[in-house]
Amino acid sequence: METPSAAVTSAGGVERNKPHFVLLSSPGTGHLIPILELGKRLVTHHDAAVTIFVVSSHSSQAETELTTDAAGPGGGELFNVVKIPPPDDLSAAIDPAATMVTRLFLVMREVRPTIRSGLISLPVRPAGLIVDLFGTESFEIAAELGMAKYLLSTSNAWFTALAIHSPVLDGEVEGEYVDQKEPLEIPGCRSIRPDEVVDPMLDRKNRQYLEYIRTGLEFRKADGILINTWEDLEPTTLSALRNDELFGRRVIEGDVLAIGPLVRPVEPNHSTQTINEPLFSWLDKQPNASVVYVCFGSGGTLSIEQQTELAWGLELSKQRFIWVVRQPTAESRYSAFFTSGNSGTDDGGATAELGLGSITGHSYGLPDGFLERTRHVGFVVPDWAPQAEILGHVAVGGFLCHGGWNSALESVRSGVPMMVWPLYAEQRLNATLLAEELRLAARTETAPWRGVVGREEVEGMVGEVMTGEKGEGIRERVKVAQRSGEMAVERGSGSSYTALDMVVSKFRRGTA
Repeated sequence: METPSAAVTSAGGVERNKPHFVLLSSPGTGHLIPILELGKRLVTHHDAAVTIFVVSSHSSQAETELTTDAAGPGGGELFNVVKIPPPDDLSAAIDPAATMVTRLFLVMREVRPTIRSGLISLPVRPAGLIVDLFGTESFEIAAELGMAKYLLSTSNAWFTALAIHSPVLDGEVEGEYVDQKEPLEIPGCRSIRPDEVVDPMLDRKNRQYLEYIRTGLEFRKADGILINTWEDLEPTTLSALRNDELFGRRVIEGDVLAIGPLVRPVEPNHSTQTINEPLFSWLDKQPNASVVYVCFGSGGTLSIEQQTELAWGLELSKQRFIWVVRQPTAESRYSAFFTSGNSGTDDGGATAELGLGSITGHSYGLPDGFLERTRHVGFVVPDWAPQAEILGHVAVGGFLCHGGWNSALESVRSGVPMMVWPLYAEQRLNATLLAEELRLAARTETAPWRGVVGREEVEGMVGEVMTGEKGEGIRERVKVAQRSGEMAVERGSGSSYTALDMVVSKFRRGTA
């Protein structure tokens, strides 16, 4: 196979002496962040050329910040970001009640003609196409154009193993997975409790389940599977994926490579500090490791009852906190994913004036008087906050989060213990990995998907992690993981550096 190579410069020119990769991101910051960080790594550490195609379903502040940063200093001079608009109208092709997963698969399916045209229009045919899990149908385009095809699994190795093994489970398991009495077995890996399966496996009659099984089959066809983890974090699962008697070449056509952690660096950002000056000014006044950061990702929402109980729990814990709060919903745990901005209306009650906007206690489902009572120990932020910068601040000592993999890696990168509160996608799986396997997090006794977590339980968990013996043990293990992650990506010697360099070297040598 002829090895095409090109270096796309910020001016749009082409150098023909570097392997050129196109990275394709589906909508959502959870997919965009690792794609952008992989692009930076390929350019700065491995002397490759990169073009990034970003498919967007809506205009969110978080996505705008990320793509703007990529187009500015440190980003635009490294690679081009090409934004692909979403399909004009999906209403005829999708049920209004369709899940987030189904919507994402459909969006990526409908934009394939645009992706194909974009690839063809590049000055030099790229060496490889790297997609996230929602973009695997574009493997056909890569094959048609003579490009290598790679999957970037933006989650962990355990999630990846489940996805690859899911077609086997589909044939072996009768009835719904959640009704099974015994754990689901994955060859060579930790078994999965039935109610911890990923969202698409919750209902086998739902369209998203069919899409998920198809994707599991397509994972296997990749020329390489790049996983956002590292060797020391998940050695047993990675070994199983490479073992020919369990997975390996018997199931997976390409190499399985751990290339993480792909996580945003915490760098001085004058614009972020200026826009959020009240927030960081408040943080600067707090003692080291004394603040709990509470955020449920870019799309997570809570019910009104749960939001109220969480507020009471934070107040009763008497711990300092920053809470990125969204309007509660009666619809779904990820209703914010396909909406943007602060849709709150002022219906009276206390108002907290903040650097990122203002909120009213009533409209956000907060208890009467909560904002006044906690004004000296808490900072409530509406809708969005610069998470990486907050976690990197020395005052932050705990992170109450949904367990999304990007958030988990950012917490580990900053050495911050976690409290995981899974809401959707693969977060139940992640919560078990983080709390039970890796022991980098605490979790509630009440599973959030089964019922409302009461204020006393929130109070106890937060207090234990911030000031208790259990929290100290978690903190020590997070520090060890932090260092091993740093070593994995060290240029020239790290295991993740070496794995990614193997990919680029194939094209540089012309052996792909």
